[in-house]
Amino acid sequence: MTLTAAVKPLLLIACISGLLGVGLGAFGAHALKARLSLDMLAIFETGVRYQMYHALALLGTGILAVIHPHRLLTTAGWLFVLGMVIFSGSLYILSLSGVKMWGAVTPLGGLAFLAAWLCLAVGISRPV
Repeated sequence: MTLTAAVKPLLLIACISGLLGVGLGAFGAHALKARLSLDMLAIFETGVRYQMYHALALLGTGILAVIHPHRLLTTAGWLFVLGMVIFSGSLYILSLSGVKMWGAVTPLGGLAFLAAWLCLAVGISRPV
């Protein structure tokens, strides 16, 4: 099996997202621990946790898309990417800036995650 042009970017983004998640987690645990309040540090850690969960989900989705090519699997992958950027990104910005309005953006990333999981479920249940 070969990586298609639609799947390869998703797998690369999954790897980069995992790399960044580990780096950001270490940054939060060491550099930010003394600089952020406990509440803001918890928000930052939630962003890292969801980024890591969904980096793994994206990796799994990409592998499934190679084995069982379906348009909905590719869609799920891009929705996972969108969710990571919006959900985790807004939490990083909120925790580092203290600007509360970023908390209103976070649920949009959560909706992208939900849509991704739904596309993944429907996509794997459909014939190729």
